[in-house]
Amino acid sequence: MTHTDSQPDQTANPEPVADLSTLPGPDGSTPTNTAGLKRIAVLTSGGDAPGMNAAIRAVVRAATFHGIEVVGVRRGFQGLHEGDMRLLGPRDVANIIQRGGTILLTARSHTWRSPEGRTLGANHLKAWGVQGLIVIGGDGSFHGAHYLQQEHGIPVVGVPGTIDNDLYGTDHTIGYFTAVETALDAVDKLRDTAASHERIFVVEVMGRHAGHIALDVAVAGGAEEVFLPEDEKPDEHIAEVVRLSASKGKASSILIVAEGYPGGGAAVTAAIEAQTGLDTRLTILGHIQRGGSPVSSDRVLASRLGEAAVLALMDGKSDVMVGRGNGGMTFTPLADTWEKRKDVSRDLYRCARTLSI
Repeated sequence: MTHTDSQPDQTANPEPVADLSTLPGPDGSTPTNTAGLKRIAVLTSGGDAPGMNAAIRAVVRAATFHGIEVVGVRRGFQGLHEGDMRLLGPRDVANIIQRGGTILLTARSHTWRSPEGRTLGANHLKAWGVQGLIVIGGDGSFHGAHYLQQEHGIPVVGVPGTIDNDLYGTDHTIGYFTAVETALDAVDKLRDTAASHERIFVVEVMGRHAGHIALDVAVAGGAEEVFLPEDEKPDEHIAEVVRLSASKGKASSILIVAEGYPGGGAAVTAAIEAQTGLDTRLTILGHIQRGGSPVSSDRVLASRLGEAAVLALMDGKSDVMVGRGNGGMTFTPLADTWEKRKDVSRDLYRCARTLSI
């Protein structure tokens, strides 16, 4: 339901909000609602990632546990601009932890890029009595959240949800583990047919600005070479990889390419055929990597980050992203998530090259 007037239909939550905040945690600690929050909002923005639903569930249930109501915003910042919002309770998020995609839907908003668009969205939040906003998404989404906080003073906390795993400030992002497993499953199947036909297969995986998916898939899939956006190779090197594999008795080869590598998988395929004349097949996995039921690692990560985002708002934190690093929770300024670079593991890159002999 869309509410766009100044007095939104704030029908009562079908489930009474029980204040369980006095119950201690396993370590004996009791989080306190220092900020005095009574109502917060949550939205998903940008590209979907497996585990977003688990994060939404965690936000709603953690907030309810602490006596805070949650407003769900549909279709990201576009929905916030339009006032497409509704109250969510624990039963509204039942049986979604295993589902891919996002029950709140997502969209890319051009109107949010203007101060006028953000003002309209801020007015909707204020009309609903929202005292803090949790944004689940990537760096583009965090830009929108950051400007909302800067211009209108609404506390915001980001939850990293992107399969690319390219956000500075967290070891892993929601959806990354599932995307790797999806791509790896495809590579395993392609290896069977590559071996049967003694062919070269170039497999393009997602990763526009970073090669985290490509590198993990290359190591786990036993690829002969991996091509990352961070490390462009000359055509002569590409052809030499194939020739070297053949000289070692390999009848087939698998090469993994991140979509952000200059020219993508098509450029690598063309270079091999031009330099060697060998029959080479290109497979672009594309958006299949965004879908599917999240693996356990993504469900656990999303659950922990969703709860952490609620606790961060309760503690008065704002303009930060919650993440995981060094075995614990981290809080990174939103601006750092796009201003600072998260490089691939050079140790893992070396491992991929070493084991491809």
